[in-house]
Amino acid sequence: MRLPRRGAGGAVEVVEHAVHEPVAWEVPAGPATSRIAFAAAHVVPRTGSETVPGAPADLDWDATLAFRHRLWDLGLGVAEAMDTAQRGMGMDWAATAELVRRSASEAAAVGGRIAAGAGTDQLAPGEHALADVVAAYEEQVAVVEDAGAQVVLMASRHLAAVARNAEEYAGVYARLLTQVQRPAVLHWLGEVFDPALAGYWGSRDVAAATDAFVELVNAHADRVDGVKVSLLDAGHERELRRRLPAGVRLYTGDDFNYPELIAGDGQHHSDALLGIFAGIAPAAAAGLARLDAGDTAGFHEALDPTLPLARHVFGAPTPYYKAGIAFLNWLDGRQDGYAMVGGLHSARSAVHQAETFRLADEAGVLADPEMAAQRLRGYLAVHGFDA
Repeated sequence: MRLPRRGAGGAVEVVEHAVHEPVAWEVPAGPATSRIAFAAAHVVPRTGSETVPGAPADLDWDATLAFRHRLWDLGLGVAEAMDTAQRGMGMDWAATAELVRRSASEAAAVGGRIAAGAGTDQLAPGEHALADVVAAYEEQVAVVEDAGAQVVLMASRHLAAVARNAEEYAGVYARLLTQVQRPAVLHWLGEVFDPALAGYWGSRDVAAATDAFVELVNAHADRVDGVKVSLLDAGHERELRRRLPAGVRLYTGDDFNYPELIAGDGQHHSDALLGIFAGIAPAAAAGLARLDAGDTAGFHEALDPTLPLARHVFGAPTPYYKAGIAFLNWLDGRQDGYAMVGGLHSARSAVHQAETFRLADEAGVLADPEMAAQRLRGYLAVHGFDA
């Protein structure tokens, strides 16, 4: 088929692409044993809903929850209501709370692992008193824990707007960590994912911020299951995991370098909490099963070919990677239309998404490549391309 592609100098050229045969990935008998792996799942809007900026999220619950069951069936955990689920980019708090409740209930029914994000996005944009930020966190933590999910303490735009130094960050997190019912995951989302989080932990200097972060984790190690770090800096992650106290996991959020970080260096390794795992779930699950069996080469054989896709989907401007995850789900036939809450499906161009298809096909992560190609042809035709 003919695909538009961005060439040298930004000009669009048309390339021929031969659609591959589907890959028969092995399905694990259960969750991975050598690593804990969460896929951060996206949400599907109801067909016919007002998927326009500012409209309340109106979800297709059947499709949204069916996708989570697919992840559990593959042995992956679900990271619910995270950045991938359009927190702060289309999902309002009422819909988010309902998502957490429904997803946690489904997880309990099948014995699936689930963690869910607790943040402060029920507050209006802008500055709020530090006490109000803490109260917002506490409200969301209660919703997550009442639902039966593990808490992920998400990075907060509101906290970033009001906290003046590392001590104020430490005070907020200390209060929250003393209240959680079981050890939580701390979430460090870099400004490449959300510019409003610049200077998190009290400094725009990454080394200083890391020192403050490590000090916080050490002070509350018994209340911290792990840290989820999304800075897209493999060297920083390797150094950080070396500094963590015993028993505290590092859940990689590095969608550019995850195979090497998960495989580890012989002394330390990363677990995973990744948005791209929602787009490459069969390959991720098969690769982790091979790693469990001691087949590191087989792990890399499954995961390394997905890196070009991940780096494309998470390419600049990185906050809009969610459009790639939703697009892959639509190509796979797991939602009726390519639409996202808040109109975010328009955040990537047709040329970008044609490349998403090509790289996914090359990586072998499309369940039915011919069906995906048929869907892509219709999508490209709407955008003025003849595929």
